[in-house]
Amino acid sequence: LHRQERVRGELQAPEVIRLKFRKPFQVYMKWVGEAHAGRELLYAEGWNGNRLMAHEGGVLGFITLNLDPNGVLALRHSRHPVTDTGIGRMLEVVSESLNRAVAAGELAVGGLSTHTVYGRRCRRLEGRLPADTAKGYYAPRVVMDFDLESKLPLRIEIYDAGDRLMEQYGYEELQVNVGLSERDFDPANPDYRF
Repeated sequence: LHRQERVRGELQAPEVIRLKFRKPFQVYMKWVGEAHAGRELLYAEGWNGNRLMAHEGGVLGFITLNLDPNGVLALRHSRHPVTDTGIGRMLEVVSESLNRAVAAGELAVGGLSTHTVYGRRCRRLEGRLPADTAKGYYAPRVVMDFDLESKLPLRIEIYDAGDRLMEQYGYEELQVNVGLSERDFDPANPDYRF
């Protein structure tokens, strides 16, 4: 997962995260890029009192915390709680606004092009919605890149009314139905540092 978000007005450094996800909602994340290297996060719906388990990398990596996914500490570097992780949730959030805009005749579609994202041929689709916050749209500009082979979204970019990047998520080396097991979401996994 490639992620970059604007948090409290400041664009954060790009993050590269190894992500494991399966349903019912379980997620494991390990930061492997420069930003927050070594950080790990584990969350499973209904497990650990619905709290996420996390630790930083580096010197403080031995301190593991159990956090409210919607709490201040869990969200200090992110616009969304871990419960919003995954392609399905990403599409759900954006498509709700796009569908309402279509119904209201307020969606302008453009930017159709074919290009390469993470080594995959993709079709780009850009949607522009009214910037009037009273209308309740998620964002005035949404850019999505869909893998031509799998038809899955590989990258999404969200812009504000000033055309500033608010958030960007991309999935490199995306694999589905890989047979993840309970061990992949177990803090006792010897590959993890919880």
